[in-house]
Amino acid sequence: MRRTPINPVAWSQKLGFHQAVLLTGPTRTLYCSGQTATDAEGNPLHEGDMAAQLALSLDNLEAVLAGAGMTLADLVRLTLYTTDIDALFPHYATLTARLATVNAAPPTTLLEVSRLAIPTQLIELEATAAA
Repeated sequence: MRRTPINPVAWSQKLGFHQAVLLTGPTRTLYCSGQTATDAEGNPLHEGDMAAQLALSLDNLEAVLAGAGMTLADLVRLTLYTTDIDALFPHYATLTARLATVNAAPPTTLLEVSRLAIPTQLIELEATAAA
């Protein structure tokens, strides 16, 4: 599989994501459900702590990817849902730093929503990966 970043403008690369990624050749595609800050039994953790919830949500996403033999480097799409964008921004570098460690810059969308399925959750990560 070959990945070709598509960036008709360059500003997004400074924020750690490509505008698009073109995949060519044979691929395996993994569609991940939203990952939040929950333990192995699905219990929500870190109520009110955006930084901790973001870090654990990333851990949980990495666990799902690993289950398919993939890593964050295989992400081709990432959507972040948060109940408070302003509270997320001070911790956004946590996400970009984790992605940068594997040279990943997936096309990304950030949305503020009124609430998530679990009311105490502040962030949810939904992803697509291909390898």
